[in-house]
Amino acid sequence: QVQLVESGGGAVQSGGSLRLSCAASGDTDHSAYMAWFRQAPGKEREGVAVTDSSGNTKYAESVQGRFTISQDVAKNTLYLQMNSLKPEDTAMYYCAATEESRVWLPLMSIRYNYWGQGTRVTVSS
Repeated sequence: QVQLVESGGGAVQSGGSLRLSCAASGDTDHSAYMAWFRQAPGKEREGVAVTDSSGNTKYAESVQGRFTISQDVAKNTLYLQMNSLKPEDTAMYYCAATEESRVWLPLMSIRYNYWGQGTRVTVSS
C-alpha cells in the first residue's frame, strides 16, 4: 500500500506560479511511475505529467513548457512546478502512483491504483 498526500495548492492570478508537493509513504519501493492528474468541475480527470525514478518525464500538451514534474527519491516526494498559470489550469490536482510498468510513462488514470486526496488550484484572470 502507498499513501499519498498533496499540498501546495492555492489561488493565484493568471501568469503566476505554484509548486505542488506530494508526500509518499508506505511501500513506495515498487512504484514504477508517479504522476499528476487534474480534474476541473464538470470535466473528466486528465493526466498532466508523469515521471519515473530515472527522471524520464512526459507532459500533456496543454502544460508542456509551463509545468515541470520532478521527484526527490530520498524524501519520497513528488513535485509539480507550475509557471505561467492560466485560468484553464483551475482544477483539483491529484498525485498518483502505480506499480504497473507495461505502458511507458502512462498518463491514463486507469493505469494508476494509488491516489491522494487532491489539492485545489484556482487561477483568476
